[in-house]
Amino acid sequence: MRRKSLIDLIKTVSLGIAIGAAIMLQPMRAHAADIRTTIVAGGCFWCVEADFEPVEGIIDVVSGFAGGNVANPSYRAVVAGGTGHLEVVQITYDAEILPYDRLLHLFLRAIDPTDAQGQFCDRGPSYASAIFVENATERAAARTALDRAAAALGRPVVTALRDAAPFYPAEAYHQDYYLSDEIILTRFGPRRKSVAYTMYRDACGRDDRLRALWGAETPFAK
Repeated sequence: MRRKSLIDLIKTVSLGIAIGAAIMLQPMRAHAADIRTTIVAGGCFWCVEADFEPVEGIIDVVSGFAGGNVANPSYRAVVAGGTGHLEVVQITYDAEILPYDRLLHLFLRAIDPTDAQGQFCDRGPSYASAIFVENATERAAARTALDRAAAALGRPVVTALRDAAPFYPAEAYHQDYYLSDEIILTRFGPRRKSVAYTMYRDACGRDDRLRALWGAETPFAK
């Protein structure tokens, strides 16, 4: 009897552990992450980074450069011209939460896709808008997103569809610029980077243009 009672106790404890483990694993099985990366160019990478980092499903956004012919370019070299690179962000996201087509829908409403000369107050080839695609499936999704944006605006869009290209992160100085408390010298005197970013964005007229272009369809105008 004693031995049987001990065996029954062991079975009961083992069953309890198994049930507990199953309960703990249930949320993990309910959401199998589909982690992907994509690269988009929307003018000032500080702004695109600031817009997308809070979006549900976004894991990380890194400012950088892509599309050119110079390896590991500096920010100064890119904005000076001649490298062929665009200011871009590399977005890592969970496609189970934020599908690719939804990400592109949001991206096109965070920029002016009708501007072929740059974005907002930033002019020149390095500030052109683009979507970099990895394969035929992404290209088809991007083409559909661009067509829908054109239909919504009632005018042509010029955001380029480009093949995937190597991504080069920008200097640490540029990452999470909009969040930084680091003090820098601006034309208005010493300011935290986060404050300087807000001043730049306001002066650049980015949000005014987004509201004028997209109205309530833009989720990013401050």
